[in-house]
Amino acid sequence: MEPETRTLSAAVREHLRQLCLHEFPCGTGSWNKSRFLPQTSRAWRELIPREERALSPGEETVEDLLGLVRSAHSPWALVEGSSAEDLFLKELAIQNPLMLKDSFFYTYFRSLRVVDEDVSLVDKELLKFVKLKELVLSANQIKEIDTTNLPPTLKVLELYGNKITSMRCLCHHPPPQLQHLGLGHNKLLGPLESLYVTSDHWPNLVSLDLSFNNLTDLQGMVAGLQTLPHLRLLLLQGNPLALVPHYRGLTIDSLARLCVLDDITVASSEKHLFRGLSHSEDLLAPEAQLLVTVGNLRGVLDSSVFDPEPGPQGPFITYNYYVTYDFVEDEEGEGSQYGGVLAEIIKPPSMEQLDEDILEEIIEDIEESLESGLASLSESGELEESIVSGASEPLPRSIDSAEELPKLRPLLDPQLCPSPGTVLFSTVPKPWSDVIPCNYEMQHTLRDLVPLKAFLLSGTVVTVVEEKILSWPVEQPSSADSPLAAKKGKAEKDKKEKEKDKKDRKGKDKAGKGEKEPPKAQKGSKKQKELPKELHQDPPILRVLGSSPVVLEPLLAGEPFVSTVCNFGVIRTLEADRLTLNRDAKKNKKGKKEIKSLVSVYESDYQPEPLTVEIQIQLIQWRSTEEALRGLVM
Repeated sequence: MEPETRTLSAAVREHLRQLCLHEFPCGTGSWNKSRFLPQTSRAWRELIPREERALSPGEETVEDLLGLVRSAHSPWALVEGSSAEDLFLKELAIQNPLMLKDSFFYTYFRSLRVVDEDVSLVDKELLKFVKLKELVLSANQIKEIDTTNLPPTLKVLELYGNKITSMRCLCHHPPPQLQHLGLGHNKLLGPLESLYVTSDHWPNLVSLDLSFNNLTDLQGMVAGLQTLPHLRLLLLQGNPLALVPHYRGLTIDSLARLCVLDDITVASSEKHLFRGLSHSEDLLAPEAQLLVTVGNLRGVLDSSVFDPEPGPQGPFITYNYYVTYDFVEDEEGEGSQYGGVLAEIIKPPSMEQLDEDILEEIIEDIEESLESGLASLSESGELEESIVSGASEPLPRSIDSAEELPKLRPLLDPQLCPSPGTVLFSTVPKPWSDVIPCNYEMQHTLRDLVPLKAFLLSGTVVTVVEEKILSWPVEQPSSADSPLAAKKGKAEKDKKEKEKDKKDRKGKDKAGKGEKEPPKAQKGSKKQKELPKELHQDPPILRVLGSSPVVLEPLLAGEPFVSTVCNFGVIRTLEADRLTLNRDAKKNKKGKKEIKSLVSVYESDYQPEPLTVEIQIQLIQWRSTEEALRGLVM
């Protein structure tokens, strides 16, 4: 069911009715009847109040009636936020109520403000306001305007916060004397809008506000605005086109007569810095660049102190911590460019980076698998698994959010799932410390500017994640007759024989020179515990330690960056910090008395630090032509 159409004239009549201009203390009645001549007098005397020396019983003086309207504590006072015109009409209705006729209203109003009244149609009744110069129709439901219904005397037209999708409807028969046009916070969209901002339609326009729409074609818009000879004030912030790095520079250099851009005065020094940038506009790509920086992570709970010491059969537990944030995905495929990361943006190491011995073992494993028919490594993903399991230490891998997320879902906190249309990015996982330096920077380049604007309006979510990984020793094959064992045994035997011959030769050389061999380690000496060289890792168990939204809307309003410290509250406990302190003191080889004194001092003034992370999102904007050209080269 379509909503009922409400005309502008109906809204004006309703507003005048709510002013109660014909009711006490306004208008005529028993409270002021002796002040006016009888209706039988001549017509010109109808507007002249009678001067009475003494009031009839029950009547009020003009001063008393005006006081009822002007006093803030009076029940007849105007509501807060009423216009000066409303107060003037109330006072006029007390002083000369007989003047308030339709003919007076149509000739009196120079300014008409109808705000947030659900007006959807500007009807031809507006043409009766023959002296109207300012019309404010903000925060209504207007989609189109028939400009033939606008008085030709208009100089100011404000239509903020409506539902206008194109300026085309305003260009059919626009008011010829219009000097200010306000169309901010509408739904203007498309490259054709630049055709409707030319001098053919607005020859006297001085001020134009198109802020917070969905305009994307900066070059086309600037080309149209160049034809306006009197344009001095322009607002385009909040549009997707204002997110590109060259927005302010190109606009200032193209519009030489511009005095104010986005409420910031255009200084002569700024014009000098951007001189000549408009000549390179063909080289300027319509894409936005944002730099995300994640600083220090503080106040993390050390969960490892609660885990028991691992036995020879494991599990060996490791904890890592990282920060995630979601960011809009470009239609050009930014997610694929960065690997669609879920845990970290790190590519698997190349084959050249691996140790030669590890490569030999991998090749032997592949050959043995092909011979026995137990496995088929035809896909690169399986080869990557072999690399990880065959190395002495687990290697970092990038995790594709689309493929791996369903597998990890039973172990994954729902807060780690990115919002629709966004990709989850993260810092590199790092082990626990009091202050974990993330040292993260990522530049996002996006060509699809309309979704980027929507993303900045909604903001991002920053999350701190704990990653727990259980590792188990890889069981060695029991059969000594397997081809792989035979190959490994032969290789180890040859290696030992070579080392033995090498030692014998070194010993003979040292004996000839009179040198002594170093003493051998005693049999009873204690050997340090070493982790098994080959470990199998379970899928990581992820736990969200804190999550917080970050408001990015200031970037649309012209701010160069948003910098904040996300505070997730205190998650550390006295028990955990006591255990951490004991462990660190033992590592530093401190005595028991020293440890006890440290713990007592620590507990006496225990104030745990909240979990916080530093984050900054910067919208890159070039500050000179030189910087712009340097950015193009890079």
